[in-house]
Amino acid sequence: MWSKDRHLKIISLLGTRHQVSTDLLAEEFEVSRETVRRDLLELESEGLVKRVHGGAVLPHPVPEEPFQKRMNRFLREKKSIAKCATNLVEPGQCLFVNAGTTTSVFARELARIPDIVVITNSIDIATTIRQLDGNNVEVILLGGRIVSDVPGTYGELTLSEISRFQADIAVLSPVGLHYVTGAADFALHEAEISRAMVAQSGKTMLLADHSKLGTASRIQYCKPDQIDVIVTDAGALKEQINLFDKNGVGEIIQAS
Repeated sequence: MWSKDRHLKIISLLGTRHQVSTDLLAEEFEVSRETVRRDLLELESEGLVKRVHGGAVLPHPVPEEPFQKRMNRFLREKKSIAKCATNLVEPGQCLFVNAGTTTSVFARELARIPDIVVITNSIDIATTIRQLDGNNVEVILLGGRIVSDVPGTYGELTLSEISRFQADIAVLSPVGLHYVTGAADFALHEAEISRAMVAQSGKTMLLADHSKLGTASRIQYCKPDQIDVIVTDAGALKEQINLFDKNGVGEIIQAS
């Protein structure tokens, strides 16, 4: 078994057992305990596990910063990503767009594309597009509960409404985007929305600045081989891009 496959299996086991021992992993993979230790060291360096005596556990995730504070981080990169991603949207298409800082910047560019339908749980995105719309853009704001500092709707009602639509593209802004575990959010209610949008779309586009590449968050919602396009900025390292490419991502585009 290749090391990449062992890493995926270790993360999967931790998702159900919450703790694994070095001896158990060595027996499971039919490798030496030293090989397992090296695997755990690599995963710990990537922030995916925390080593403890005799094995490993899942790391305690770092809480998210407030939405408005995150909105201003890497703003220049977000703007370049937004312009690049807009070029991948065709007139007449239907899009799911989740609530996020990068997708909020993306929304400012969407209004110039004619005859598209934007379905979103983001109050900020819906308001922005309606204020800027000059190309007959239809905006559908999903109903639901407002449960966090992110200006959006969540919960069973939101998920039920998502299931009524079939979109051409789901455009999502993850908290973390890792080449092994894929796209993830910090909060369960946010990840549920993103996962539902992926399931109801023909294509998945992830918008992530270079600081999110190679990082993991708490709730996974989209595996690497489910991602059709990642749009990132010029600060992303070639080594990072190659890792995503090797793990099944359809295309990685760097905005200039």
